[in-house]
Amino acid sequence: MSKLVIVESPAKAKTIKKYLGRGYEVMASMGHVRDLPKSRLGIDVENNFQPDYIDIRGKGELRKALKTAAKKADFVYLATDPDREGEAISWHLAAMLGLDLNQKNRVTFNEITKTGVKNGMAHPREIDLKLVDAQQTRRLLDRLLGYNLSPFLWKKVKKGLSAGRVQSVVVKLIVDREREVRAFVPEEYWNIDSKYHAHSSKKQFGARLTTYKGEKLEIRNQEENDRILADLEGKEHVVANIKKGVRQKSPAPPFTTSTMQQEASRRLGFQAKRTMKAAQELYEGISLPKLGAVGLISYMRTDSLRISDEARKAAADFIGEKYGEKYLPEAPRVYKQKNNAQDGHEAIRPTMPNMTPEMVKESLTADQYKLYKLIWERFIASQMSNCVLNTVSAQINCGDYGFRASGYTVVFDGYTALYEESKDTPEEKAAPLPELTEGEILHLDGLEGSQHFTQPPARYTEASIIKALEENGIGRPSTYAPTLTTVLARGYVERDGKSLVPTALGEVTNQLMEEQFSNIVNVDFTAQMETDLDRVEEGKVDWHDMLREFYGDFSASLQKAEKEMEGVHLTVPDEVTDVICEKCGRNMVVKMGRYGKFLACPGYPECSNTKRIVQDTNARCPICGKRVLAKKSKKGKTYYGCEDNPTCAFMTWDKPLPDKCPQCGSSLFKKGGRGGEIHCLKEGCGYVKEKE
Repeated sequence: MSKLVIVESPAKAKTIKKYLGRGYEVMASMGHVRDLPKSRLGIDVENNFQPDYIDIRGKGELRKALKTAAKKADFVYLATDPDREGEAISWHLAAMLGLDLNQKNRVTFNEITKTGVKNGMAHPREIDLKLVDAQQTRRLLDRLLGYNLSPFLWKKVKKGLSAGRVQSVVVKLIVDREREVRAFVPEEYWNIDSKYHAHSSKKQFGARLTTYKGEKLEIRNQEENDRILADLEGKEHVVANIKKGVRQKSPAPPFTTSTMQQEASRRLGFQAKRTMKAAQELYEGISLPKLGAVGLISYMRTDSLRISDEARKAAADFIGEKYGEKYLPEAPRVYKQKNNAQDGHEAIRPTMPNMTPEMVKESLTADQYKLYKLIWERFIASQMSNCVLNTVSAQINCGDYGFRASGYTVVFDGYTALYEESKDTPEEKAAPLPELTEGEILHLDGLEGSQHFTQPPARYTEASIIKALEENGIGRPSTYAPTLTTVLARGYVERDGKSLVPTALGEVTNQLMEEQFSNIVNVDFTAQMETDLDRVEEGKVDWHDMLREFYGDFSASLQKAEKEMEGVHLTVPDEVTDVICEKCGRNMVVKMGRYGKFLACPGYPECSNTKRIVQDTNARCPICGKRVLAKKSKKGKTYYGCEDNPTCAFMTWDKPLPDKCPQCGSSLFKKGGRGGEIHCLKEGCGYVKEKE
């Protein structure tokens, strides 16, 4: 018998074909084959929201090939991804090929390995129409919102804008955080720190003043600071109390899609889109020596923390052999699921836990290797024993004033021998304290007061906005990457280093949305819609009812907004710079063009002067000595070049540094990536800084 298996991508097809062997033809649909039309709404609102799906343009030859192969085959299996989107693709393929929906022709693979493929093929099922309904409802909701709201934004703000259930909330969260930052009023405070050494040890340690007469002490200004320092002068510092304890640190659970995106952002500097691209490639299959094509990780769109017994045992075998039995926990680790987690498949893990990153490094791209290493280390560490710490806390009294010193020593490193989760804000390191005894008078090496100011809340980064979306139940992990790409591409938000900052356009658009469509940008309302979509998948809510309720309220809001804002057009303020137009003397403003931002004269059309935005790096050109400027390529990548270009041809991707070359005095440059080489680019010098 000949059997046809249809998947989404050629890479996945190639890997699966290897495991199925003769008698099977494996073809790729290249994603969706049908969708709503681009040129019209494509939803019959009056006829119970009936969608009008059409064949996607440009796929005629592919559809013809799939139909021909399906006719020749004795049986067709639909093996698209194991999620809502994959289920919908299978449903559309079944409609296109005329397959029976009551037939058990749907197979899914949690991992694309020999075991994963054989298990999937051994358990075919019918297409899950509840999953399809959930995907279809999301697609229709987004179309109803975007198709009706986007033209309204074009009329009232600017052409080319868009709105969406998740993207509009993302913009609001970022705008709200920016408002908090602007409204923040810093408050002064002072810390007083002491330096001691015990008589039994020459090792110095520190403590901080925390209490006065047993009450918490807050020092608000220099006057208070100086008065307290005067009070402390010449007095003994006595160890009043010592507390010793044992603390255990548990490893982080294996990755979900969201936590993988967050950690890859923090640790690798990857944007969510880049993370998901590398993860998709690792899932679909990598060609390895001797093994051929094999999927290295389990399915990467999941919010489950479940791990199969087989994978847990394989991890334990590896840990026992590599690190020893003491690195295995007393009982296998099972991580508690979040209440709204979809438990369709496992957490993200390596398909072969004994396949270390170094073993496959030569077969992977740089991004694939970095991400595989992160996933592998996180998973193996999640199955290891706790880190055990001996903690010491000392209360040191000086008259009525109390200082606190704390430290720890690692008794057993446990999982930290391999991996520790990174944090948005780095934790302070506590050095071990010397052996102290109660009643001991310490030798005071110094007292110092330092001024500080309270800090505003941190702007969102890609990692922290993803965390906020997940915590608030907005969107699904699979939607985070495309949503962030959209809000950046539309110009609602821009990057400032790692921070996400709203643009003037984003603030104006968000203000309009808050005033006219408050539900659309309401976090709780959007989260409830996500819950309702889950209930559609569970068969507890009819998708027609959900659409009817949403569209009725939304349509009324749109009509009200059209009426209230008739004849109104909102102006997006230009960002004024200190760059003077050399033709007319006005301050130039920042405009957004096809290739990003540029400088333009506000006197247009009388003065049409424009310039590229450049940024001084404070480095000097190694050829002619003039300024090195940061510039943007047409694709938005930053490069560095001489201000005298094109007369001077110096250009580099290496980042200029403020440091000077110790050999020739020219500016130093750093190659990209972590641990990038620092070197001099002046011809004939050849200096390379030694790594510490």
